[in-house]
Amino acid sequence: MKLQDKELLILDGACGTSIQNMDLPDSVWDGNEGCNEYLCVTVPDRITEMHLSFLRAGADIIETNTFGGTRIVLGEYGLQDRVREINTAAVKAARKAVEIHGAGWVAGSVGPGTKLPSLGHITVDDLAAAYREQIEALADAGVDLIILETAQDILQLKTVLVSCFDVLEEKKAEIPVMVSVTIESTGTMLAGTDIAAAAAIIEPFPVFSFGLNCATGPEDMLSSIRWLSHNWPGRISCLPNQGLPEIIDGKTTYPMTPDAYAGELRTFIGDWGVSLAGGCCGTTAEHIAKLKQTVGNTVPAKREVIS
Repeated sequence: MKLQDKELLILDGACGTSIQNMDLPDSVWDGNEGCNEYLCVTVPDRITEMHLSFLRAGADIIETNTFGGTRIVLGEYGLQDRVREINTAAVKAARKAVEIHGAGWVAGSVGPGTKLPSLGHITVDDLAAAYREQIEALADAGVDLIILETAQDILQLKTVLVSCFDVLEEKKAEIPVMVSVTIESTGTMLAGTDIAAAAAIIEPFPVFSFGLNCATGPEDMLSSIRWLSHNWPGRISCLPNQGLPEIIDGKTTYPMTPDAYAGELRTFIGDWGVSLAGGCCGTTAEHIAKLKQTVGNTVPAKREVIS
């Protein structure tokens, strides 16, 4: 079955949280503590194990450990000249998990980075060059799709969209592209853009899906998901956090149980037509397993989009 032919696609859970829960010796970091992407080079089998846990839980799509895989983020660790090596290793680790499991698709994760152009942290040209470099590496390594995720700045979002589709056109690569923005509890992206304005920016591009991830739990995503259900003509994705984070004994924790998480997403699928569902910060293989069990063969609701 082709990716496009599956009515409901389940994505994996939190990469960062999974890595934090690994019992890893200090030596694997080579002094680059906090650079999760570097682990694809030093302990690729542990990254494969993480991917495999989500596939076995029921995920159809796993995301590569490349959220911070541009030279902008890697440069904070002195790794700016190893972009292709790290992204290629990440795809290889994910592909190995799919081969072991016998099914699944690999999505190349492209995060927002740590510098926002709207705030003057970086020029659009420098940001575009960094995105091109990462996306070229992911495409060459053989991802099945690309997810441009956690977009917080509309100028950053437009820059990564243009860069991505320029690369795919040059390579004549037919790789589906997912787009996922982060809407804060205030109802807008970090830089103040609402979901309708974000949709207007994305609409000219032939994206596979558009939706939300991170920042909040599913309950705070409802209004944006409802808007998309009535106004976005394509597929909708929803990858919420495991609720809003809480600090307990100095550690960030996420309170939402697998049952509650799966129940919320079942409503999004059955009532509002979400057709790609998964998890962001805090979500574990247990959350994905419960989601798979709960939605079963649920068909996303048919939508009447306002023209």
